[in-house]
Amino acid sequence: MVGKKSGRALMREEGLERTDNNMETTSWPQVAPINQKNYYTEFMKREDQYLAFRTQEEEARNRMIQEARDKDRALALGVQPGTVNVNDEGVAEETTASVATKEAYLSKLIIIHPGSQNLRIGLGTDALPKTVPMVIARKWKESESEEDGGEPKPKRLKVDGIVPAAANPEKWFGEDFANQYQAMCSELRTRMRGNKRRVLPNSKELVINFNRRTPYDEITEHNDMNRIEWTELPSNPKHAPEYFTGQAALRIPEVSNPRYKLFWPIRNGMVNEKDYRDRSQIYHDISKIFEEAFKRELGISRLKDLVNYKCVFLIPDLYERKYVEMMLDILIRDLGVGKVCLQQESLSATFGAGYSISCIVDIGAQKTSICCVDEGLCIEESRINLKMGGADISETFVKMMLYDHFPYAEINLKRRYDYLLAEELKQKYCSMDEGDVTVKAAEFHLRAAGQDTRLYHFKTYDETMLSVMGLFKPSIFEQSSKLEGRRTVIPRSVDLYDGSPNDPISSAQLVVIEAAGGKTASVNGTQESTTSLAVNSTPSRTQQFNLLSRLKDENELTPRSSVAGSPGPEGTPNPDRDTPLGDSDQPLIFRDPVLEKTKQAEERDKVVPIMPLDHAILESLSQGARGDDRKMRDFFGGIMLVGGGSKTPALLSFLETRLRELRPFYGKEILVGPPPRDFDPQVVAWKGGSVFGRLSPSGNDSWVNQEEYEKLGARILVHKCMFPW
Repeated sequence: MVGKKSGRALMREEGLERTDNNMETTSWPQVAPINQKNYYTEFMKREDQYLAFRTQEEEARNRMIQEARDKDRALALGVQPGTVNVNDEGVAEETTASVATKEAYLSKLIIIHPGSQNLRIGLGTDALPKTVPMVIARKWKESESEEDGGEPKPKRLKVDGIVPAAANPEKWFGEDFANQYQAMCSELRTRMRGNKRRVLPNSKELVINFNRRTPYDEITEHNDMNRIEWTELPSNPKHAPEYFTGQAALRIPEVSNPRYKLFWPIRNGMVNEKDYRDRSQIYHDISKIFEEAFKRELGISRLKDLVNYKCVFLIPDLYERKYVEMMLDILIRDLGVGKVCLQQESLSATFGAGYSISCIVDIGAQKTSICCVDEGLCIEESRINLKMGGADISETFVKMMLYDHFPYAEINLKRRYDYLLAEELKQKYCSMDEGDVTVKAAEFHLRAAGQDTRLYHFKTYDETMLSVMGLFKPSIFEQSSKLEGRRTVIPRSVDLYDGSPNDPISSAQLVVIEAAGGKTASVNGTQESTTSLAVNSTPSRTQQFNLLSRLKDENELTPRSSVAGSPGPEGTPNPDRDTPLGDSDQPLIFRDPVLEKTKQAEERDKVVPIMPLDHAILESLSQGARGDDRKMRDFFGGIMLVGGGSKTPALLSFLETRLRELRPFYGKEILVGPPPRDFDPQVVAWKGGSVFGRLSPSGNDSWVNQEEYEKLGARILVHKCMFPW
């Protein structure tokens, strides 16, 4: 019997014993396994791992080195650094060197505030900006007034293909406009009688009869003291420039050779996709307008010099990401500006006015924005963007005057000189003062290229007030063409990871869209109405508090039953899940959240956000206060109207009266005022951008330089913007 062998003997006999020759099995380094119970990583957890912070630290270090060199240079020249000059009155004064340094810094600072109608641009050393029309005229086969068969604006309705005769202007704009106009006239007469105003019963007839029978007078060119200098074109059409910008574009004759067409890159506060078919054309038109403004208004003749300049660029409060990215790309990559900083318009307006808490109402040419600002931040849920403004008032004013037999019945707002004429008449005669609603005689000069000047006499009555009243009754405005071409040229911005729409939206804007779409929505400032509308917005803290107050009453010791319903029996499908529960015969339902968000965004893009101005302000205030009564009273006492539309006489007092009628229990706190220190309301936002740009470079980390933008693109805005990007 063979004895039992050990395992080592078996390994040796079978040839399985391991023999070690002290050589490594591989030349690759072997990493010891980590203890998974206690391990961590520092990836993207330190500021020095972000390019934005590293660049900022490098700039601060270079600044300290430069200051040290300047100090040594001053000591070498025998000047004691750090000394402060004191005048005879004991007041400290800046030294000549510090003043020169500040002037040099401000002379390299550019502030740009673009709008749908005007571009305001200037240097940090300027007290007021230069105003340039935001338009470019390019060679085209026909002018804008000759397109669509020469159809005028405002559009005259046709009956059986024929425009009604000039003797029947009441039928030009349809029954809907006529009914609304008559209703507004009746409401105004009733209101004036209630305010003890004298109302003549035959005022309309006096205006119509005078306008109908009064002819115009012709004035020869050499007798016209205020004749217009039109843009001159060379005799040879081949030598004509490819484009004109600014005021020169508006002064090109309508029948010029060659023809020129006006393009407005920004319409209604958005990129103009109606008149453009290519994104690159919009890009180049905006770039050319900025470039010409730099050359003519700021004296920067070479684009190479822009690398030494900084630019504060104002964007809308409720912005579109594609719009901001396009503007940033134009300034840095196309024009070569050294550094760019983005600032929201409402926040910039508070900087210009010197307010810490306010509700900014910006009435522009084609856009009205409302936003509550508190302690240097725009409250996100209070932002509202209405697609109406001074241009709608001008068009409605012309329609109302034509309805009352305006003597210049051929007026066409597509013609450049008629467009400028309508703006002049609106600024001269429109008012919200009921005392001005009387029969008044007026006149204007019609100046067209190649024609003698015409002097028209006409009378006005209530058109001067009812046209501005459209801000509070926006149904009188023409809304049909404001969304034409929407999303056909510029695609919607989507999230990089899941592809869902990521343009910012607010609870207040959702209420406006729901109300404009004809759905039930809150226009009286209640918080509960927005809970079902805030699809992509952050729920407010007030809604959470309201839910807690439902669960438990302060006066009761026993908490109430839960608002949530009891769970259903086993097997009942749950609509809040992607698939039904239990053994049901119903088919499985899979919901794609990205697709749902996309559909909701598409539905919102089909609605023109329009709401009466007073109701929109109340909705913005309610979302900005978030149920805090003290903050609501602070906002009511700090309503500030800015923008060109706010310059209408008596608009502030009228709006204040309307708000007090809607909120009588806040009557003492409601105060609507203009910007302080007699500032022009049109330039307050620009002035705030200038104030922000004057801040110390070491304390402002919002600048985006070329190196950062070239490496990261628009992603750098996450670390640079003062607002959530």
